Amino acid sequence: MFSFIHAADIHLDSPMLRLEGYEGAPVELIRQATRRALDNLVQLAISEKVDFVLISGDLYDGDWKDYNTGLYFVSRMARLAEAGIPVCIIAGNHDAANKMTKSLRLPERIHRFTSRRPDTFVIEQAGVAIHGQSFPSGAVNRDLSLDYPAALKGYFNIGMLHTCATGSSEHATYAPCSIEGLKGKGYDYWALGHIHKRQALCEDPPILFAGNLQGRNIRETGEKGCMLVRVENGRPACEFHPLDVFRWERCTVDATGIETESAVLERIMNGLSAAASSSELPMAVRINMRGACGVHDRIASDPERLENAIRAEAISLLCDRVWIEKVALDTSPLPAEDIDGAGGPVEVLLNLIDEIAAAPDRLIEMGACLGDLWDKLPLEIRNGDGDGAVSPKDGAALARLLQEVRPMLVQRLGIAK
Repeated sequence: MFSFIHAADIHLDSPMLRLEGYEGAPVELIRQATRRALDNLVQLAISEKVDFVLISGDLYDGDWKDYNTGLYFVSRMARLAEAGIPVCIIAGNHDAANKMTKSLRLPERIHRFTSRRPDTFVIEQAGVAIHGQSFPSGAVNRDLSLDYPAALKGYFNIGMLHTCATGSSEHATYAPCSIEGLKGKGYDYWALGHIHKRQALCEDPPILFAGNLQGRNIRETGEKGCMLVRVENGRPACEFHPLDVFRWERCTVDATGIETESAVLERIMNGLSAAASSSELPMAVRINMRGACGVHDRIASDPERLENAIRAEAISLLCDRVWIEKVALDTSPLPAEDIDGAGGPVEVLLNLIDEIAAAPDRLIEMGACLGDLWDKLPLEIRNGDGDGAVSPKDGAALARLLQEVRPMLVQRLGIAK
């Protein structure tokens, strides 16, 4: 019997862009989170006395800003080397060979697979043959697994691969491969990286994404960690172990039928309390409010005021355990015919908004006028954050933006319900 850890996508010292722009954000806690998660990985390996550790790509988030990132990793690998635990590493698209300009010598027992060709690393004591290849560049569009060697007879064979596998809408298409192609190699386990969500593509043999070690933004919610694999009589048993130190979560609040702001806050705090009780870790929460409600115009006309009122309530009731990352509104607007005082130019304006929002061709025409401005925006803004991202080429997003503007106009023009 032997055991090993399969981890991936550590993104050590990931910069966590734009955090300073959020009032009250636990910046230092989040910035240190990838290091603390790596500490947890090392401690798990030592306490479980595993025979080896696998890191399937994107150990780093890119080229080091300075040598501190590399020194930190070397110090953690030295602990594993001292405990007699080998580590095998492949580079992914973020830390590919052509992206890294700095390097440090790693301790003994740490094997980094070359990017020139697939290679095999044998751990004789455990009877294991590990096959892998690092990314030579940040964009590898061919199936690397095709050139992986055949399984070694008499060994437990493991393939390490950084890949999008059969594809993912949330990740770039790198080193695509098929499940049948991986199974055809005859390996006993495939340790995959690149997809940050934990998932099993196949159970026999296990073809697994371990997910990333630590969530870094609202697109990476829930528990994050590694797979602890125990092998007995050639049969692997896989167990997930959370290692994250800070968690990202979404809280969906049904605002249907709510008539007052105090009722809105009460319902939101009930949802936040439930989210906080699900884990002892500090967390960032994005609140998604949905449904038709009588208070829509009031909260949508000044979303910043609502967001900070929620933050104040969260601080009072939950102390430092929960940080409100954002409040995303998807509540229903007040129909023009139900607005007192609507008529004349006001009614024409509101009807025009509704008319344009319902006409995809007109929305795209309007969006084309914003193309030059859009191209000048920073990449992180253009990519959005998963909710409410607006592209001038996305008619649905422009329609949603118009419906957000509508209640602001109602409020500022002094029209009351």
